[in-house]
Amino acid sequence: MLPYLTTVKPMRRIRYFIFLKDVLILALTTFGGPQVHLAMLYDRFVQKRRYLTEEELMELNALCQVLPGPTSTQTITAVGFKIGGPNLAYITLLIWVLPAVCVMTAAGMGIYYLEQRNLSLQFARFIQPMAVGFLVVAGYRIGRKVIKNQVSLALALTATLVAYVFSSPFMTPIVIAAGGLTTALTYEKQERMTKKPLQVQWANFFLWLGVFVAAAGLGAITQSLPVRLFENFYRNGSLVFGGGQVLTPMLYNEFVAFKHYLSREEFLSGLGLVQALPGPVFAFASYIGALSMRNDGLNGQFWGSFVSTAGIFLPGTFLIFFVYRFWEQLKRYRVVRASLEGINATSTGLTAAAGLALFQPMAAHWPSVVVVVVTIAVLLYTKVPPYVLILGGLLAGIYL
Repeated sequence: MLPYLTTVKPMRRIRYFIFLKDVLILALTTFGGPQVHLAMLYDRFVQKRRYLTEEELMELNALCQVLPGPTSTQTITAVGFKIGGPNLAYITLLIWVLPAVCVMTAAGMGIYYLEQRNLSLQFARFIQPMAVGFLVVAGYRIGRKVIKNQVSLALALTATLVAYVFSSPFMTPIVIAAGGLTTALTYEKQERMTKKPLQVQWANFFLWLGVFVAAAGLGAITQSLPVRLFENFYRNGSLVFGGGQVLTPMLYNEFVAFKHYLSREEFLSGLGLVQALPGPVFAFASYIGALSMRNDGLNGQFWGSFVSTAGIFLPGTFLIFFVYRFWEQLKRYRVVRASLEGINATSTGLTAAAGLALFQPMAAHWPSVVVVVVTIAVLLYTKVPPYVLILGGLLAGIYL
């Protein structure tokens, strides 16, 4: 029995167990990204169990959308926090991410196993262009929601160009910050709201910042690969707005284009696979971590997956615990609401730049181009689930 649950009253303990069982069911069945995740959270948490109201769930989801980190993961963690406080929230986070993390860790080890034995990876040849198709559609859908005027369109196009030309991972936070600052200057267009003095509890902020600084310092001093992996993913998890689709270009720039920990083919194979899994897309970090430490044996791969997973999920958890307590007051400030427009627009541009960078080597290979186009068409104009597409691509690769 989980230690935390043994300390609570029997009725509350039963309620917590039921809630955690629901979280596990969602972790095993929620395909399709944040929008689908939200619908399934609504069905189970609001309609079926009545853990919270529809208004409360939508409010939590809106808060998580404006924070860096994985939106679905932060939302379900925040629900756990609301029901049972921080301890239940941490258990919720663990149960939610564990299935996808285990599969992606095994996938990273499996890819390396095949490569070591010179076995063909051609069975995944359709998965790679399909992953590009997924990314294009994700960028398109995000863009339709966040590009509302000429300013946001200009920011998205500028971010696309800058991120495509300058592939350094250090460019990503600069682009995002510039976009947020640009629209923050237009705060006067936002509706005035009655403000109350902010009552901020700083503990979780200093915890987030302390880990950020300590990881960067230890990585620079020790040059230890596990420490540097943790720092890399912790930094990315602290800066990504918009969920897993926006995280993808950041990871590609850092681990493929810049550091060469993975090949482009390995990256795309993992990206395609994570689209077919239930749970958070951020579990992609586990796959990258395992392959980044392939030269350190099986234990090294486990360790690489663990530190990468912790690095990518902890920042968003610390920040949602921090901001949740004073969000009602913070969102009343016009400059805060205005900056979100630029952050969302530049995040769309980053996704577009990643799509271009990944598609460019395929452009001369017509079968790959056909797979990309067909994938985009199926996702946009049919209701075929992503995992069905991926499984079909795997079967076609094996058969052909």
